[in-house]
Amino acid sequence: MQISYDLSLTTQGPLYPPSEVMDEDGNFIVIGALNRDADDGTVTTEWGRAIVRADSPVPSFGKRAPYTIVKEFGAEMPAAMGEKVLHTLPLPLPCTNYPMVFAPAQYPGANEEQRPSYAFHETPIPDARPEHGRQLGSPVRLKDWARAEGRLTVASALGGQAADFDFELSGLLPCSLYTIMTLREHDLNPEGPTRPGPLGIPNVLVTDQEGDARFHARLPNPFPEPGTPGANRVINVVVLWMSYQLSHGGAIGRYGLGGDIHAQLKLRAPSFQDFQTYA
Repeated sequence: MQISYDLSLTTQGPLYPPSEVMDEDGNFIVIGALNRDADDGTVTTEWGRAIVRADSPVPSFGKRAPYTIVKEFGAEMPAAMGEKVLHTLPLPLPCTNYPMVFAPAQYPGANEEQRPSYAFHETPIPDARPEHGRQLGSPVRLKDWARAEGRLTVASALGGQAADFDFELSGLLPCSLYTIMTLREHDLNPEGPTRPGPLGIPNVLVTDQEGDARFHARLPNPFPEPGTPGANRVINVVVLWMSYQLSHGGAIGRYGLGGDIHAQLKLRAPSFQDFQTYA
């Protein structure tokens, strides 16, 4: 079996924090799911684009609350919106309810660190010196980010014991390090979340001067039959720009969720239901 999927532009991982990208004013730039008040007092969640305040209400993990939306914008974004310079989130991460440490063996105290928000091109890369030739030297604007496109092809392999994941990516930030992660069905389970992991090891790629790249990985048994003991199916994949230009082995990042990883492409909804693999 083989199925291809078009990836969607985003700035969002889970719903909290609302985005993994901020503007110069400390607001979230959200391209993804927006939480809103409904007429019946509940919260609705629909895909959209908006500027969201960093002091939006934060519910308990697994719950939703309406975002405090400053303004909304469409796919044909106004010129002024496209010129917004993109920033990392400060540490500790604002507006988050996610309990996970992303690299517990490497950085068990990562959630206790304090750092300001940095413009993407000014994120301090550890041990870097000017003579090393940092490739990203100018501001990254929202219009640059919005050029990204991607297509994923998934195919059964090894008689159903594995699956191949092949990505064709274009319009990413040029000459930059990216990570590709998997989201599994229990990663956001409020009763016991599992830690998101890489799609293969190594799970990194470097874009060319045009921002294009290809990536291939084979995962063992990524789609076990639902309900079987220990089953934790892959339900989504996320292409992440790495602001510190570091890879972390079996972890997708040090701080996660906009601190050092920044979702740029993903599938809008849980997918891969047609696949089943075996151990």
